[in-house]
Amino acid sequence: MNGISQIGKNIAGLWSLIVGLKITGKYFVYPHVTVHYPRRTVNNISTFRGPVELVASPNDPSKAKCIVCLQCAGACPSGCLTVAARPAPKPTPEEIQAKKEAEAKGEKVKKAAPKELGTFRYDFTLCSLCGTCVETCPVGSLQFSCDGYLASRNKQDFVYDLLARLAGQAKGGKSSSS
Repeated sequence: MNGISQIGKNIAGLWSLIVGLKITGKYFVYPHVTVHYPRRTVNNISTFRGPVELVASPNDPSKAKCIVCLQCAGACPSGCLTVAARPAPKPTPEEIQAKKEAEAKGEKVKKAAPKELGTFRYDFTLCSLCGTCVETCPVGSLQFSCDGYLASRNKQDFVYDLLARLAGQAKGGKSSSS
């Protein structure tokens, strides 16, 4: 009985091997899906979700569209965004006095200038590319880049100053990191 069961196990194992080789042979003749980089590159890089970048203002391409609402940094689960507003200039005593006089007369008083973006740092080493920062931005000032060819041995090369990067793109130069 022991010899017959061993022969049955061997036949089942041989059958399993034949089924596996059949599947391997079927996919062996299919066209390649992978690309042998650097001999060839992919042609669909425009759909790649790379590091986050700032969108330029339509009026001034060297400035960001950002209104410094900090919703992107608050929504980021990885904590990879650091956003800070530039401090507003302090009004002079003459401006304060003129504002008080205008309010006393019932005239419309010009509101303070909108916040201006001071720093916008992005740590790509922490980013999970979830896209919540892009989705929560109320003015659409963030987008994914199509930069798929990033490589470095230094971790600091992936910490970006997105304002400097945007200014570099506006000048037509290479985008800079921190």
